[in-house]
Amino acid sequence: MIYTKEEILSDHEYAQPNEMAGYLLHGGLNEEGDYISPRTRIRWTAVNQWTQILNDRGHELLDCSVEILKHDNFPSLNQAKLLLNQGEGQFLWNSLTITGIIEARGRALAEIEAPNFQDIIVEDISDTCLAHMNKGLFIAHGFDEGGDPDSDQGAHDQMWFAARDLLLGKDAYPIPEVPESIGRPAQEREMPDLPIEHEGILNLLLDVLMIEIRAESFFSYCMNLAKSDDVFIDRREDALLAGEMVSRIRQDEAIHVAYLNLLVSELRSFTFKTVDGLEKKGSEIIDPLWKKMVQWHGEEVHRESVAIRSEEFVKLFDKIDNSNLRNEFNSLSTNSELYSI
Repeated sequence: MIYTKEEILSDHEYAQPNEMAGYLLHGGLNEEGDYISPRTRIRWTAVNQWTQILNDRGHELLDCSVEILKHDNFPSLNQAKLLLNQGEGQFLWNSLTITGIIEARGRALAEIEAPNFQDIIVEDISDTCLAHMNKGLFIAHGFDEGGDPDSDQGAHDQMWFAARDLLLGKDAYPIPEVPESIGRPAQEREMPDLPIEHEGILNLLLDVLMIEIRAESFFSYCMNLAKSDDVFIDRREDALLAGEMVSRIRQDEAIHVAYLNLLVSELRSFTFKTVDGLEKKGSEIIDPLWKKMVQWHGEEVHRESVAIRSEEFVKLFDKIDNSNLRNEFNSLSTNSELYSI
């Protein structure tokens, strides 16, 4: 269960390139025309094997389903359809643009070098996901998001822009302001039992895992919207192609959630050597921070985002000056207390 960096980064033999909407993109197609994600010839096999090792040791994976987020997207699917059918698509254009720009930033993961966790873990970690962070896992993740600099194939950043352009047009609106970060703000030391460099990587792993879980919710939202036959009526073929584009991004991202979940779950299962010379269960170190991450990503940042978007919608409805449309929008809310304008 020990792999080289070259194996983790290896691709399948593709029958056809992945070309969509005029873009040459990463991954490829098999002989049946089915999409195959990039750098997954070995990666999925390895993650599944390491997961089985974790299970055989009597441990389970964390719950990383979208259900831990608790809240729906805003606007809801039906609210979005209402706005789009009124010709008001800037909210979606902005979201897709921001997502593409943030995906490009994800390329930085390929440059990360994690400290050696064997130094602070009692058990042997050689045949685990944890031991392979610097052996291709971070590089593959970064290349998936922002592209391989030695390749002419586009990655998720370009795929999101292509989906946006298919649905709404390339220059339909001005480029929106993009948040400096979508991660949990830095706090004071929260794992003082560990060396600071190990704490930093653990914070990153938990943060990126929650970002990926939030992204899964957005994938479903975009795909359902693009595939709905009562919206984008005058550009159905483009909308369906955009939905397929997002579907392929979603397929690529599944390995990210899988390996990050496995990393965190492995860490919970091990015994840590603390900085004061004692030993402590991994779950006792990680679980308190994981709880804070879920709370911040699933509740705090969601309410902040809803507040910002609500202000934008108030201005939009004031401009439209149509009380009936505003009332209909509010009637389609999935949470009248949180999502009414």
